[in-house]
Amino acid sequence: MNQPPTRNLHQQIIDIIGERIVSGTHAPGSLLSPDQLEQEIGVSKTVLREALRVLASKGLIESRQKRGTFVRPRADWNLLDSDLLRWQGAGVPDQGFLANLGEVRSIMEPAAARLATERRDEADLADLAGALERMAEAGGDTDAAVEADLAFHRALLTAAHNELLTRMEVVIAADLRVRDHLVHSTEHWADPVPAHRAVLDAVRDRDPQAAEHAVQHLLAQATADLDLIHAPDQGATA
Repeated sequence: MNQPPTRNLHQQIIDIIGERIVSGTHAPGSLLSPDQLEQEIGVSKTVLREALRVLASKGLIESRQKRGTFVRPRADWNLLDSDLLRWQGAGVPDQGFLANLGEVRSIMEPAAARLATERRDEADLADLAGALERMAEAGGDTDAAVEADLAFHRALLTAAHNELLTRMEVVIAADLRVRDHLVHSTEHWADPVPAHRAVLDAVRDRDPQAAEHAVQHLLAQATADLDLIHAPDQGATA
């Protein structure tokens, strides 16, 4: 009989417990019973032990003698971990979480665009143009639109040629996947191509001020589209 790959099984268990912690089902300070989790989820002690070890490395849980395994305070969590960002965006998005992501992007991406105008090469421009083309071709295909949008912003960070800044892709990816799926699930949303093309044009022209302003406009448009979802009675923006 075929068994699911062990690595996939480990990730599934990590996801199940991690999402519960992030959503508050297992609140900070609460105890986790390995025996109960083992029976409830239906996995071996070895698989569960490995999953708990991974969650501990992310700052979510800790095990101590006499106290057992417990959920650590949110201040101890590795909030920039890609899994944590993904779990926080799962289900019904928390508005505070989206606001925090938006603020980080508004600080980071305009600066990245300025650097990109100075450091970009032809390969960077080709990646940006390719992502923009896929964005235009996506049409009503939400998954394709999200992936094209993510590819564009990933290419913009890469064009800044700062390896630490490039790692911030995890923040952008978490924000885009949640926002784009919400926005594209509605009938009213602005065409993303013109705003993204303005960013590409500014980077190609090596115009740092125009690039910064174009990204700021793009992020403002994304926020406006999301606000429209929470106030549908106000109609589409001009």
